[in-house]
Amino acid sequence: MRIGVLALQGAFAAHAAVLESLGVLTVEVRTPADLAGLDGLVLPGGESTAVSMAAERAGLMEPLAELLDADLPVLGTCAGAILLARECLDGRSDQRQFGRVDVSVRRNAYGRQVDSFEVDLNVPAFAGAGLADGPFHAVFIRAPAIERVGDGVEVLAEVDGRPCAVASGRTVLTTFHPELTADDRFHRYLLAR
Repeated sequence: MRIGVLALQGAFAAHAAVLESLGVLTVEVRTPADLAGLDGLVLPGGESTAVSMAAERAGLMEPLAELLDADLPVLGTCAGAILLARECLDGRSDQRQFGRVDVSVRRNAYGRQVDSFEVDLNVPAFAGAGLADGPFHAVFIRAPAIERVGDGVEVLAEVDGRPCAVASGRTVLTTFHPELTADDRFHRYLLAR
């Protein structure tokens, strides 16, 4: 299995390290040619406007959209969740998104960098997927919040009554950074989709 990790900004190396520890070949995606032959994709965190603008400059927006249309397993974390959302609240007018998942996401919903936090989440879907039960320690850094969930979108976890992890088809979105913990269950959950 070959999983591409968009490597324009953010903790892409941490995602690659988690996937490689699971025996997955990873490809750092910086150009359209890097998308060839991928079996899945990770859109990591970072600053969502900067990532979309860098992807635009690299000529990646249309090739990424085509790959997303192929219905491969996709994980979008933090800024990646914003890029994959149908609607971004408080986004910039020049910010582009793929609209793959029918959710509305608000940028920096929990506040500034100083307001970042960590919390243990209950993720019932893990048990249903044959993954170890127990809380998932989530790291929220200038995190977005999912404020609307459309039909067919499954809520996997919540924080403060708001969805913070969802799944739609073979796509998983988290508003936190699962790659910054020692717990690989969100990556394994992606690989099982």
